[in-house]
Amino acid sequence: MRCKGMEDKLVAYLDGRARPAERRAVEEHLTACADCRARAGEFSALWSALDDLPAISPSPAFEASLRARLAAEPARRGFWSWVHLPSPRLAFAVTALVALSIWISAIPPVNRNPSAAFQPLAPDAEFSMIRDLAELENYEVISKFDALSELPVAPNDMAQHDAGEESR
Repeated sequence: MRCKGMEDKLVAYLDGRARPAERRAVEEHLTACADCRARAGEFSALWSALDDLPAISPSPAFEASLRARLAAEPARRGFWSWVHLPSPRLAFAVTALVALSIWISAIPPVNRNPSAAFQPLAPDAEFSMIRDLAELENYEVISKFDALSELPVAPNDMAQHDAGEESR
C-alpha cells in the first residue's frame, strides 16, 4: 500500500471506523513504514490534546442571534428565478400540456363504424334518382292515384298475404 492513500485510511483506523480488512492492511503498512507510523503518533497526540480541552458551550443568546442573522441574509436566487413563474413545475406542466395537445391533434381520427362512413355515389347514379323528377313534382296527382289500390290480386298472392298477417 502506498503512503499517499494511507492518510485517509489512517484517520479511519485511529477513529476505530475502519473495517477489519482495512484495519489489517493499515497495521501491516504501519509495521513496514516509519513515516506513516510517526504520522499516526502525531494524530494520536493531537487528538489527546484536543480531548484535554474543556468543552465550550455557546451562550444562551447564540441561537437567537444566529437565527436573526440568517433571516437578515438576502435570499439566494435560484436557477428558475429568471422565468418569473410561480415554479418550474408549472412551466413544465404547461409545456407538457402544449406538446400533448399538438400530438393529439396530429393523430388522424379513427373510423369505428366503417359501414356508416359516407360513400359518395357515382355521378350517373346521382342522376338516375333525378330522372323521374317530373312525375314526382306533381305530388297531388300521385297521392290521389287510386288505380294502384284497385289492382286485381291473384288467389296465391292473397293466401300468402293472409298467412303473413297471421304470423305477425
